[in-house]
Amino acid sequence: MTTFVDRVELHVAAGNGGHGCASVHREKFKPLGGPDGGNGGRGGDVILVVEQSVTTLLDYHHSPHRKATNGRPGEGDNRSGKDGQDLILPVPDGTVILDKEGNVLADLVGQGTSFVASRGGRGGLGNAALSSARRKAPGFALLGEPGDAGDVTLELKTVADVALVGFPSAGKSSLISVMSAAKPKIADYPFTTLVPNLGVVTAGSTVYTVADVPGLIPGASQGKGLGLEFLRHVERCSVLVHVLDTATLESDRDPLSDLDMIEAELKQYGGLDNRPRIVVLNKIDVPDGKDLAEMVRPDLEARGFRVYEVSAVAHTGLKEFSFALAEIIAAARAAKPKEEATRVVIRPKAVDDAGFTVTQEEDGLYRVRGEKPERWVRQTDFNNDEAVGYLADRLSRLGVEDSLMKAGARSGDGVAIGPEDNAVVFDWEPTMLAGAEMLGRRGEDHRLEAPRPAVTRRRDRDAERDEAQQEYDGFEPF
Repeated sequence: MTTFVDRVELHVAAGNGGHGCASVHREKFKPLGGPDGGNGGRGGDVILVVEQSVTTLLDYHHSPHRKATNGRPGEGDNRSGKDGQDLILPVPDGTVILDKEGNVLADLVGQGTSFVASRGGRGGLGNAALSSARRKAPGFALLGEPGDAGDVTLELKTVADVALVGFPSAGKSSLISVMSAAKPKIADYPFTTLVPNLGVVTAGSTVYTVADVPGLIPGASQGKGLGLEFLRHVERCSVLVHVLDTATLESDRDPLSDLDMIEAELKQYGGLDNRPRIVVLNKIDVPDGKDLAEMVRPDLEARGFRVYEVSAVAHTGLKEFSFALAEIIAAARAAKPKEEATRVVIRPKAVDDAGFTVTQEEDGLYRVRGEKPERWVRQTDFNNDEAVGYLADRLSRLGVEDSLMKAGARSGDGVAIGPEDNAVVFDWEPTMLAGAEMLGRRGEDHRLEAPRPAVTRRRDRDAERDEAQQEYDGFEPF
């Protein structure tokens, strides 16, 4: 049965935003008290958070589909909908998050480090928030936006100071068991260790963690055996320790050839050339092992390695070895640059940035792409003529219609707003008037006030244009 998983594909979906409410306040002797529709609630986010008590991705291996809750719709009497609840997913320390193309999105190291894997949709505005001095009674509300959804890959890279590498049955797990309180499975056959084992070692005032890499054999970096699956767990380590078996029963092996083959695999994997190396000659409690260790030690020291002869069974040489590791780790920690305080980078919007683009495709279709136009389309209820007119007003004020005319669009040409897989397509009809004028002054109700003369309406047209910024920036939720 699978008990350790260090790579999974996770399907995450944030919550959808709740729809805004279109409502008119009514009470006795006051049937038309004005719009009182509340805003929809925000959809919940999917957030990955490092939790020290979690050591494996096993839960996500069995349940890879995770979804946050949706925001509630708004209600009358100015009651906003409840926000969706964020979904917090605990992950082990050292989890790397990748997108579908293999690009690193986040590297989570340290308790409490978090990453928003999927962001919830905005709630739609109710008609109370859409009302203004010129739009007394909007008969529509904005729809909630759908939450983000997609796939991410979680890859665990063990956070340890020391990595023990070597052939199967070289004694790596035995060393961890006697140097720390860890109790890994130990047996006298290859591939006893099927998962990385972690142990905490105290040497003087230095406390550090030791991990072993199971299953390293020749060809591991190309996928042979179990080594490739676990080589990623040595990437964060400060020191690499070659554990060499001086009492192997295989006639074609010896400590020097074992070292050369493991070094070749590490070089083939890449990215580990700058890590300090220490060589441990293990199993010197065996008479032949002690003799072989004394024979190969001068050759290893001639190559520049610090060599220690130890016995995990007899506990020989472990104190000297553990303090040598503590010395190297303390130096590595001191040389590590201090983390700078988080800086906020402000990138002002370019003066000539319209916030959208208009391009003509090969089939003659004009496509509009941009954050605001696409969001406004998603928020529009196309079954409501007044809501469609409001969308037309917003697009016109943003400059979409002028850009289409400059791009050569003519009456009847197809225009798509949004990406190819999720776009709204319509036949474009250029107008000199905004959608509100075409619909006969959207949002006004003759029962609330007497109609104004045509000359007054023309005079107020400029005032309506000045309200555009308030309609969007003043009330848009963040």
